[in-house]
Amino acid sequence: MSLWDRFRRGLSRTRDALTGAVGAALGRRTLDAATVEALEHALLAADVGPATTDRLIAEARKALDKDGSLDLRTALERAAASLVGTRSAAFAPGSEKPWVALLVGVNGVGKTTLAGKLAASYARVGKRTLLVAADTFRAAATEQLDVWAGRAGVEIVRSGTGSAAVTHDGLSAARARGADVVLVDTAGRLHTKHNLMAELQKMARVCARVVPGAPHHVLLVLDGTQGLNGLAQARAFASAVPVTSLAVTKLDGTSRGGVVLAIAGELGLPVSLVGLGEGLDDWQPFDAEAYARGLFE
Repeated sequence: MSLWDRFRRGLSRTRDALTGAVGAALGRRTLDAATVEALEHALLAADVGPATTDRLIAEARKALDKDGSLDLRTALERAAASLVGTRSAAFAPGSEKPWVALLVGVNGVGKTTLAGKLAASYARVGKRTLLVAADTFRAAATEQLDVWAGRAGVEIVRSGTGSAAVTHDGLSAARARGADVVLVDTAGRLHTKHNLMAELQKMARVCARVVPGAPHHVLLVLDGTQGLNGLAQARAFASAVPVTSLAVTKLDGTSRGGVVLAIAGELGLPVSLVGLGEGLDDWQPFDAEAYARGLFE
C-alpha cells in the first residue's frame, strides 16, 4: 500500500463523518437549504472551522452554478483542493549553505521523529546533514534524537546547556564542517507560555547571527488529532516567529482532518508535509488534490 493510499484510508474517519451526514446529496448538482445545513454540521464536526466552512460551501455553490455537469462531491473536492493548494509550500533546502530549518511546536506533536526522518531523506541524496538537539527540557529528548541520527546516518550536535547555546554551537559546527542542511529540533512549548515563546524568538535571532539569513525555514509541526486546537497553536506560533510552513503529523488516523482546511483558510499558512506513521519513510510532501479526494471521494 502506497503512503497516499494509507493517507486516504487514514482519512476514512473524517470522510465517513462528512459523507455520512450529507448522504446522497453529494451526487446532486444543486445546493438546497437542507443540504447546506447538513453540510455545515458535518464540516464543523470535522474541525474545518466556521469561517472556512462558509467559504468552502460558497466556493462549491459557485462551481455548481458555473458548470451544470458537476455534482456536489466534485465541487467540494475542487474547492478544498484550491483552498489548500494555494497555501502549499515545499519544505526543501535552498541554495544557502548551510540551509537552516527550525522545527517548532507544542509538546508531543512529533518534532523529534520528523527531524530524524527528514535528515535521513537528505542524507540519502548526498546532502551533508546535521541535527541539532536544542530540546534541553524534555527528559531523554537528546537521546531520542541521537537514535534517529544513528538511523539516518547523520551527525548530531548536543549539549546540556540552554537551547540558544546549543543552537549557536550547532550552527557554528555546521559552518565549520561544511554541512548542507541543519535541522534544529526545538523543545516543545505551550503556545500560551509567553516566556517560552520569547525563548524561541531568541533562538531565531541566534540562528541569524551565526548564519546570515537563517533560519531559512520555520516548520511548525501540528498533531492532526488535536483538530482546531492546532489552529490556536498555529496562530500563536506565527505571531512569535515567522512560520514558513506546516507539517501535520498523525493525519492518517483522525476524524478531525478538516483542520488542515481551517488553518489554510483562516491563517493563510501553507502545508508542506504530512506524517503517516512511525517508520523512517512514513512522511510525504503534502498533496492538495489527494487530500481533497481523501475527504470527499
